[in-house]
Amino acid sequence: MTSNIILAEGGMAMIQQFLPFILIIVIFYFLLIRPQRKQQKELQERQNALKDGDKIVTAGGIHGIVRDVDDKTVKVEVCAGVLIKFEKASIVHVSSKES
Repeated sequence: MTSNIILAEGGMAMIQQFLPFILIIVIFYFLLIRPQRKQQKELQERQNALKDGDKIVTAGGIHGIVRDVDDKTVKVEVCAGVLIKFEKASIVHVSSKES
C-alpha cells in the first residue's frame, strides 16, 4: 500500500515540475503566436482583395497606387506614368481607395 502512495506522490511532483513550462507555452501561444497568425491571415486577405485604385506600401517602402492586378502580381503606379510590377506578397499595407 505504501508503494501506491509513493507512486502517486512521485507523479504529482512530476506534474508540479512541468506545470510552469506548460503555463509559459500557453501564455506564449495566446500573447505571441495567435495574434501573429491573425495578422498574417488579415494581410493575406487584403492582398487577395486588391483592386485598381488602392493605395499600397511595399515591404521595401515604396508607396503607390494599384493600376493592374493579376493572380500573383500587381502593377503599381509610383508617379505619373511610371508603373512597377510587384509580387502581391511584397505588399504590407493597403488603403482602400486613393484620396
